[in-house]
Amino acid sequence: MTITDAPPAAPDRMAELAAIKATAVAGPDERATERQHAKGKLTARERIGLLLDEGSFHEIEALRRHRATGFGLEGKKPYTDGVVTGWGTVDGRTVFVFAHDFRIFGGALGEAHAEKIHKVMDLALAAGAPLVSLNDGAGARIQEGVSALAGYGGIFQRNTRASGVIPQISVMLGPCAGGAAYSPALTDFVFMVRDTSQMFITGPDVVRAVTGEEITQNGLGGADVHAAVSGVAAFAYEDEPTCLEDVRHLLSLLPANNRETPPREPTADPAERRTDALSAIVPANPQQAYDIRKVIEEVVDDGDFFEVHPAWATNVVCALARIDGHVTGFIANQPASLAGVLDIHASEKAARFVQFCDAFNIPLVTLVDVPGFLPGVDQEHGGIIRHGAKLLYAYCNATVPRISLVLRKAYGGAYIVMDSRSIGADLALAWPTNEIAVMGAEGAANVIFRREIAAAADPDAMRAQKIKEYTTELMHPYYAAERGLVDDVIDPGETRRVLAAALAMLRPKYADLPSRKHGNPPV
Repeated sequence: MTITDAPPAAPDRMAELAAIKATAVAGPDERATERQHAKGKLTARERIGLLLDEGSFHEIEALRRHRATGFGLEGKKPYTDGVVTGWGTVDGRTVFVFAHDFRIFGGALGEAHAEKIHKVMDLALAAGAPLVSLNDGAGARIQEGVSALAGYGGIFQRNTRASGVIPQISVMLGPCAGGAAYSPALTDFVFMVRDTSQMFITGPDVVRAVTGEEITQNGLGGADVHAAVSGVAAFAYEDEPTCLEDVRHLLSLLPANNRETPPREPTADPAERRTDALSAIVPANPQQAYDIRKVIEEVVDDGDFFEVHPAWATNVVCALARIDGHVTGFIANQPASLAGVLDIHASEKAARFVQFCDAFNIPLVTLVDVPGFLPGVDQEHGGIIRHGAKLLYAYCNATVPRISLVLRKAYGGAYIVMDSRSIGADLALAWPTNEIAVMGAEGAANVIFRREIAAAADPDAMRAQKIKEYTTELMHPYYAAERGLVDDVIDPGETRRVLAAALAMLRPKYADLPSRKHGNPPV
């Protein structure tokens, strides 16, 4: 071997490695970055920088390149192949992440791109840590054909395997079309940013060609559409930094995996603090509306709660909060919207939230003020029976601590479904303003005493008399408690103290489920 044939010296190799890594980190060119910024979008690495603790990101497979040929691909093999993958920390806790880089192949998924995502998903599951996907891609890489489609299949399979094992959060920061949209739909929470992110199976051009309908991308699958109409997105934001800040906040409320409990956050808010304001917040008149979120705010630590799906199915409120430092899931009827009735969308929203909390060891508090299920032909034909059964199944199947509190109305089947004692609530509580019955007094009197009312000389007076009679006999505040269907009737001012003590008592709860592969819930 001559001197010229000798391998490069170690310093040369280090310089070469540094140059390659610098190229991988820099991405294609400055103009591509400028185009991304011009759209109001950050780059993949800028997004990861906002999501994770500063300096905590460890990248894997940064030097990966595709090996496809044809259609000009053999001459274009950028490092990372359009996706940045790795792990870091959020508030010191491990989180795995992958972020599409729209500057490279439009973030489109090819074989190597998919294998990088498969790798980080497998690592997240093996390490038992949350997975966050920062989505900004143009779908499957058409030049790679079926290999790209198979890559999506591998992602879907891993999403499903990880479901209920580690938290999975999808952040939509650009387009997501076709089959690519199913991965976010399989995860626990979807965040979207207005104007820059869209999700749809078939885009406006296909819709126009097939149905003749004219619609924009945002009108078809923008953030507000999915946050308020379809229910696909749990959250919608004006900009990426605000969105990613709330992703961090959500992660702070969740355990790393299903074998842990959420982290406790010390609080200066005393667990025994009285909540006398609740008597003024909730009117005694069952027909008068109020905002249930004010009740939650009064009860939880420092009035701080994180509402899920705030713009969709607004007749039920689902939120994560802390009581005495411990994370708790709240499901509550919202009298300020549709009088708090349960309908198709509210049942779906609450059922999924119950399932999530149960999967990740988050106890449930249900605040009940429900006049029933929403009547109507559309609801019946739309499958309110099947959809209502989703919520019933979710509660019956949940093994975490469960406490229900009836504030005012609790009528008919909706009372049963809202985690009543009969379907397994560990503790059933009520305020003195509760009305637990098959239906409201007026409707009940019209059914039971219809003949007496019709035959009376003064039907209105007779109806009023029978309503009062029914209320006195069957709807007084202690009727359910006398029959053991309510464990205690409490002073509203004692609500926080009672809930904190009950949750502390139930914290060691263990439920032994029957042996089975899985149940068959209504879907």
